[in-house]
Amino acid sequence: ELSIMKIEHIALYVNDLEKMRTFYETYFQAVSKPKYHNPKTGFQSYFLTFDSGSRLELTTKKFLSPRISESLGYTHLAIAVGDQADVDRYAQRFVEDGYPLLNGPRTTGDGYYEAVVQDPEGNLIELTTDDLPS
Repeated sequence: ELSIMKIEHIALYVNDLEKMRTFYETYFQAVSKPKYHNPKTGFQSYFLTFDSGSRLELTTKKFLSPRISESLGYTHLAIAVGDQADVDRYAQRFVEDGYPLLNGPRTTGDGYYEAVVQDPEGNLIELTTDDLPS
């Protein structure tokens, strides 16, 4: 018998671990576990848990190289924040707090209602609704 599959967590390398933890706690009510630190390798991380149970691992280490935008791999993190009015409200809050609003709020060609913003290190976040297109 097959078990139900789900994405357990997504990891994101960051430069400023504390600033990024505070950002996701502040804007998305994520709850952080204590910091993990491996003194031998310099690796450090926080696991952040969202109300839905999904998790984001923020990680850092020495000698991270800058990523070229529009390269293969990670593109964005989509976070459902409620209904369309909630997406609008979150987008406005990001703008008021000085974060770039790159797109939207709008309904995309594939039926998502979303606004695209950036976190403090430029990672793309799609603010979207709980009701996903079929």
